[in-house]
Amino acid sequence: MGGSAVLAIDQGTTNSKAVLVAADGAVLATGSAPVGLSTPQPGWAEQDAEDIWQSVLQAVSSCMTSAGAVEVVGIALSTQRESVVGWDGSGQPVGPVIGWQDVRTTSWCSSLPSDVDVLVRSRTGLRVDAMFSAPKLHWLLEHFQADQVGTVDSWLNHRLTGCREHLTDAGNASRTLLYDVLDLSWSDSLLKAFDVPRSVLPEVRASNAGFGTTYGVPGLRDGVPIVAVLADSHAAMYGQGCVRPGMIKATYGTGSSVMTPVEAFVADGCTLAWLTDEPIYALEGNIVSSGAALAWTASLLGLPDVGALVELAAAVPDAGGVVLVPALAGLGAPHWDRNARAALTGMSSSTTPAHVARACVDAVAHQICDITDTIPGTLSSLRADGGATVSDLLMQTQADLLGHPVEAADVAEISALGTAELAWTTLGEATAWAETRPTRLFEPTLDAATRATRRAAWADAVTAIRTRP
Repeated sequence: MGGSAVLAIDQGTTNSKAVLVAADGAVLATGSAPVGLSTPQPGWAEQDAEDIWQSVLQAVSSCMTSAGAVEVVGIALSTQRESVVGWDGSGQPVGPVIGWQDVRTTSWCSSLPSDVDVLVRSRTGLRVDAMFSAPKLHWLLEHFQADQVGTVDSWLNHRLTGCREHLTDAGNASRTLLYDVLDLSWSDSLLKAFDVPRSVLPEVRASNAGFGTTYGVPGLRDGVPIVAVLADSHAAMYGQGCVRPGMIKATYGTGSSVMTPVEAFVADGCTLAWLTDEPIYALEGNIVSSGAALAWTASLLGLPDVGALVELAAAVPDAGGVVLVPALAGLGAPHWDRNARAALTGMSSSTTPAHVARACVDAVAHQICDITDTIPGTLSSLRADGGATVSDLLMQTQADLLGHPVEAADVAEISALGTAELAWTTLGEATAWAETRPTRLFEPTLDAATRATRRAAWADAVTAIRTRP
């Protein structure tokens, strides 16, 4: 094959991917490996840090083997975000990876003084919630002796560099509740509030500032620069070319992330997407159960997989009045009620499994709409990515309930491509890949009255399960 490429490593909740990307955005080779997830107690979600690292090595090996003679000129890293890892001085994990969807710290978060939430919102744009890293780090440090801690990007960077670096990028740091996105530094006040010592945290760098070089990584030569690091949802927005307010990207994964750039930081629902020459802020809403809801419903109905669920859902023209609210771990944005529980309403004697399946597909789309409804200004486009976007039914349902066109990226590696694009830009190559990438366009077909009726039924069902206003 020949030529040079950036090796983009995309480490997600359920798998790790490796993608070799040429300077023009062409994908030269890919590799992937699954990652396990355990739930030792209700509401707990854990992974094995060593398993994550081995899955990355497997994905890289598969990718490099299929690529042939390609020179890797840089590495780009995209990772799951709020999950946390702790390790000792020799680089060995000291406990489980506590996953972003883990809610074991919900009660502890509720016990914090209200002024902590005020401080968090004013300095991070987020809110105190068990999804974010700081409560997880507090728990981890209470139960395990760790010399260094961090999010998954810092763990992989540590291993890629032969355990010589302890670094993170500003976008990942912004998801911890410990990083001041205005001062662009760890906040002493936030560290004190969550009782996390600065000494165990990584150094924060700009997203394209360089993160050391490879050392002792099987299948890679020593000295390959790690050029760029982005959180996966941020990488997807970068890869989707969403650079102006009103351009919204929605990532459909285990959960969902809905993001749009903003011109300036606002202290509610804002995040730092990336830091290059200047910080780029974005409004974001996080949905806890999207792909997870599809998988759960498939299992509930005795179906082999999500594909079978979607096929069953397509057998009926609508959900027949059935509404499923998949609050399997509570509700995320914009409701933020972790004590809410899932509900299935509107059933009658004529309800079939197909109606329940269709209600689950609807639920994924409704949750996206709940967030877009809160974004100020005019929606110019919704650019969709993630595994679930392979479903034309889901994408059409999204356009219908949204009342706006949906552009689904016709590639499976959008987060990897986003961070690879940042890496190539940093290496001096001109890139504008999103404008030439093939997409599938879905125009809304639902009339306004039917759309309003279905959205109202959804809102009523959500209100019914809420435990607080």
